[in-house]
Amino acid sequence: MSSVSGSLRSRKVKMTENEENYAAVLYGPSDLRIEKCPMPEINDDEVLIRIECCGICGSDLKMYSTGKCGFESVTEPIILGHEGAGVVVKVGSNVRSPAVGERVAIEPTQPCRACAQCRRGRYNLCPAPRYCSTAAAPGNLCRYYSHVADFTHKIPDNLSMEEGAAVQPLAIALHACRRARVRVGSALLVLGAGPIGVLCAMTARAMGATAVLMTDVVASRLETAKKLCATHTLLVTAAHSEQHVAERATELLGTAPDVSMDACGLASAQSIAMLATRSGGTVVIVGIGGERAEVPLTGAMLREVDVRGAYRLLNSYPQALAAVSSGAIDLKSFITHHFPLERTKEAMEFAKTGEPMKIIIHM
Repeated sequence: MSSVSGSLRSRKVKMTENEENYAAVLYGPSDLRIEKCPMPEINDDEVLIRIECCGICGSDLKMYSTGKCGFESVTEPIILGHEGAGVVVKVGSNVRSPAVGERVAIEPTQPCRACAQCRRGRYNLCPAPRYCSTAAAPGNLCRYYSHVADFTHKIPDNLSMEEGAAVQPLAIALHACRRARVRVGSALLVLGAGPIGVLCAMTARAMGATAVLMTDVVASRLETAKKLCATHTLLVTAAHSEQHVAERATELLGTAPDVSMDACGLASAQSIAMLATRSGGTVVIVGIGGERAEVPLTGAMLREVDVRGAYRLLNSYPQALAAVSSGAIDLKSFITHHFPLERTKEAMEFAKTGEPMKIIIHM
């Protein structure tokens, strides 16, 4: 027992003298640079993590392409990335878990813990969350990163570091499916077969959904979705009206969907969801779109269709890790491409083509 306590008191892993911190820094639309950054300092409640890999998210891609995403915009250089995983190399004096040397997945938020939303347990709605890769906090596309200890999660021994990183979007999908009230026997329409859409479908299937229709404008993504989770797919073109797509969804599923999920953030997808969902069903908007959208809300209201948002994630990391560890959800097939840190810009440009499902950046 004393030897264990003694090792914990050392509270850091030896790093080589010349180790330096490099990061992918976004200055503006398409202006991404790999730069040397200061080594992060930690306070008594934080841990220093040697990042091994980090996934590229759709919101990273929007920030890279347009300089903004949702409430966030690039007003000064920011380090991108919020799907990080790595090894703890140093811990603050108050930290009891995780321990030095443990592999952790980073839940990319650091809520204030004092506001009304945090006290209600809805920390994802905290007005000052210090979310990774925003103006308030740096991202994980770097070699070393500091984070509050209790928003890191130990990666099970049977998971790779890449799977640990990809758990972040899975945790978002799990939160979205909870908000959607997916249950055994649910019929689901998912609009958008990108990473979040596919993970929402995979999660819904694991939760008992028996029929899942996925739509997209990219045929290759629908092929991947069919292999991973979808029971039906529908390629959408500009010639298809919203009403046509809604009607085809019912035809393919054999019933109007109980739940429809917008996983692309487009007003057209939200409109289709409201048109297609059965009376008394649920529409969940997961994708981040523009500030305003014109949608057929009155019709949805008259049919008592619940329209709900799903913002980031909430208490879903442990369950997401457990689902992957148990084999209930397969993330290995979901991860399709790998790039080193110095080729992050190339990876972003490749992601814009829509061909890859999940790209992992290795430090």
